[in-house]
Amino acid sequence: MTTSPGPVRLDATPAQTIGPFYGYALPFAGGGEVAPTGDPRTVTVHGRVLDGAGEPIPDALLEFWQAGPDGSRAGAPGSLRRDPVTGAVLGRDGVDFTGFGRVPTDADGRYVLRTLPPADDAPYLAVVLFARGLLHQLQTRVYLPGTASGVVADDALLSSLPAERRATLLAVEERAGRYRFDLRLQGGADEETVFLEFR
Repeated sequence: MTTSPGPVRLDATPAQTIGPFYGYALPFAGGGEVAPTGDPRTVTVHGRVLDGAGEPIPDALLEFWQAGPDGSRAGAPGSLRRDPVTGAVLGRDGVDFTGFGRVPTDADGRYVLRTLPPADDAPYLAVVLFARGLLHQLQTRVYLPGTASGVVADDALLSSLPAERRATLLAVEERAGRYRFDLRLQGGADEETVFLEFR
């Protein structure tokens, strides 16, 4: 007759893995290089992602979606090319404009995107922000002043906002072809970036 050794003690399984891990596998080579290599129309959009206290968020991930310089919203395939033999991500081909970019922030919460200005009466880049502590991604826009006239009047979203809130969606032109846009997750009414809710 075999005797039972008694109850077996099992350690509890963690309820959730610590994360999210946006810096692993999601960024890809050339993710911020949306403009074709050497295109003279290239503009740079850069900035920081900050929390409510103004501290950098070092592990955020930003996705950018936009219309092309011809106004097309279809984009082109090619952002996530893979080697047909190894399956490794090769990144962009440096030739085609895809209308999509994915950029992680660095240790200081900084990001850089090089793209072509969208053709529109109120040119903007759609932004999706993923970061720790967010159960759902946040969505906003970056408007590029200086690339078209009458940006506010021509856009229903901008014209619906008070001036101080509107300013959180407008990139600052530092010099020709270079724009700064910071995203602030919390803060006072004139500091927190306007985020959009889609229903």
